[in-house]
Amino acid sequence: MKRFQLALLFISFCTISKAQIITREDSLNAGLVASNSPTVISGYGNFKYQNNLTLGESVANVDRIVLFFGHKFSNKVSFFSEMELEDARVEGGKASGEFSIEQAFLKFNIDRNNYISTGLFIPRIGIINENHLPTTYNGNERPFVETLIIPSTWRELGVSYYGTSKRIAGLNYSLALVNGLSSTGFTNGTGIRDGRFEGGKASASALATTGALLYYVGNFRMQVSAYYGGSAGINARSADSLQLNSGIFGTPVFLSEANVQYNGKRFHAKGLATMINIQAAEKINRAYANNTPKQLFGSYLEASYDIMRKDRRFLSVFSRYEYLDMNQKLPENGIYNGTNKQQYVVSGLTFSPVQGAIIKLDYTYRLTGGRNPELIVLPFPQAIPYYTNQHLITLGIGYSF
Repeated sequence: MKRFQLALLFISFCTISKAQIITREDSLNAGLVASNSPTVISGYGNFKYQNNLTLGESVANVDRIVLFFGHKFSNKVSFFSEMELEDARVEGGKASGEFSIEQAFLKFNIDRNNYISTGLFIPRIGIINENHLPTTYNGNERPFVETLIIPSTWRELGVSYYGTSKRIAGLNYSLALVNGLSSTGFTNGTGIRDGRFEGGKASASALATTGALLYYVGNFRMQVSAYYGGSAGINARSADSLQLNSGIFGTPVFLSEANVQYNGKRFHAKGLATMINIQAAEKINRAYANNTPKQLFGSYLEASYDIMRKDRRFLSVFSRYEYLDMNQKLPENGIYNGTNKQQYVVSGLTFSPVQGAIIKLDYTYRLTGGRNPELIVLPFPQAIPYYTNQHLITLGIGYSF
């Protein structure tokens, strides 16, 4: 009887929310963990070999290993956590990586359609942020737009609310309040990525709000989301000395994005566009001399086709085009950097011999603008020459369970 009830709950949940249950973490999130085994262990990771044909260099790396620990206290309260190790180790030296807590939050179920999360969590922004397992995207690298423009995986401390509409079938919504960014960490070429706190002694002097609308209809998944938050994160006296605007939303950053996905029987497609506006970029540059742009833009389109799909095995071919400009608009004291205007074409094969295991082979063509001589610290021949065109071949494996 218990198995029948669990199966019925599984079918009902998938019918209502159209969520794809692919890991034990997803099962816990869907409330499908049996009461006699409330603690869940799950995880994912990926490894790769990459050959830069242009530079004549190759690298092999453990990109990440992630362990998930979750616990169901009751039907109303659950705990989620993810611990991530990047680049295999965290010792000093050239090959040192990073160990971090990717998520650690409590989930409170209000009812079957509404819940609250509080702690360190990933807001619903973009596609990859919430769906970043290597078995859920094509290519060995996550999309560059969702790495350099929308930082992945973007997590902060706060509280969030998620709901499903009872009146409009397939409509989901979310709203969150989290700590803001630190503009002192903004860098030329990575935008706001290094301005995140990621749960480490985060300043609550600046706050941010995020919101998203997610809609499922037929084979389509459509989403729009936005982020608005302060980036000063310092007291009024310090902000005044740097001529920055203080307050919880002082020196604001605004991000907006929209994406759509189509999943047919064999053909799949997705597209995303995002923009970041930093109106106070001139003040930030004057304070920190980090060449912060006023506007960043990125977009990509991807299509894939399943050559073979049988049971839980599949082989697909894909191609993705990406365009991003990390200095689309500059303040008066900004310096243009042509290398921040980038295009990528990524094409390859994705093979899954069994659910949870993936093998990937892809080719990447990278095209950028030229370097600005004003930004070159070490000129040639002291520095390695910069190639605006690069060709890379990457072979990788990944898993999730």
